[in-house]
Amino acid sequence: MTKTKSARTPLNISTATQAAPLVPWVGGKRRLAQHILPLFPQHDCYVEAFCGAAALFFLKEPAKVEVLNDVHGDLVRLYRVVQNHLEEFVRQFKWSLASREMYGWLQDTPPETLTDIQRAARFFYLQKLGFGGKVDGQTFGVATTAKSRLNLLRLEEDLSLAHLRLHQVTIEHMDWAACVERYDRPHTLFYLDPPYYGTEGYGVGFELEQYDRMAELLRTMKGKALVSVNDIPQMRLAFNGLAMQRLSINYTVGASGRGREPKGELLIANFDI
Repeated sequence: MTKTKSARTPLNISTATQAAPLVPWVGGKRRLAQHILPLFPQHDCYVEAFCGAAALFFLKEPAKVEVLNDVHGDLVRLYRVVQNHLEEFVRQFKWSLASREMYGWLQDTPPETLTDIQRAARFFYLQKLGFGGKVDGQTFGVATTAKSRLNLLRLEEDLSLAHLRLHQVTIEHMDWAACVERYDRPHTLFYLDPPYYGTEGYGVGFELEQYDRMAELLRTMKGKALVSVNDIPQMRLAFNGLAMQRLSINYTVGASGRGREPKGELLIANFDI
């Protein structure tokens, strides 16, 4: 039976001393964290197989062992550079400006001509100033109601907390299923946040068969896993028989061929939620 959780009784999470996600990301879960984190069972190893902006990772209490994985190479490179080369990374922005012209120039710069640190800085800049957190089809985003997301004067200060939080975290770059199989242990908790089915902007395709594969892994794995997907009939069918909970919060994502439309959030787990 599917449960529905009200958005009126969230867990109060203080973010004053916590690191923020490095970049905006389509489908990011920062605003849902107060509803998802209380559902996490006790665990010694925490794995995000589709880490994206890793909003929950940055908000939750650290586990003994932590793994961030993503198939997006530039994102993985950014995490590794901030983890190990923060000072040199920040130096890349010494003469930078938050401008449409520079955004276009960096878009036109072939990534293969850059060093790993330069490439991480390029991706960070484009993602920070891009519209909607999309990875593909990036466009320079300007809001008339808020300041720029890229504050170059506070860059090192803002990233220092993330640098510390990433200390001793294992950062992987592999297929999500391979990641699950590699780290599956009775003491492991997986948070799986795959692309919303039928939407764009993630930079990778994700077909319905992948969700079927995910459901099968949830039914057979040794560890525990919680999945976030869009609440549509295809997802309920794929994960049929597993524990489900619908969050009464709407998100808006660009839907392929249908403009932008609101949908609900469905949580699925192989444990009681």
